[in-house]
Amino acid sequence: MSTKVGDKLVKVSENFTVYRYDNGFMIEVSGRDPDEEYKYSKILCSDEDELLTIIKEINSLPLDE
Repeated sequence: MSTKVGDKLVKVSENFTVYRYDNGFMIEVSGRDPDEEYKYSKILCSDEDELLTIIKEINSLPLDE
């Protein structure tokens, strides 16, 4: 399952939002794609481990300043 933020965004905004649902989580992050277009990415996560993996990836990407 490809949930990599880096596949969609090359720079991320300084904030992201996590939504908690009965069956998992959704994380929403905005930033720039490889063409420098502003984009939103929404990723569904089935458990906390997957959510933490996505958050760590977001933190490893450069900020869109």
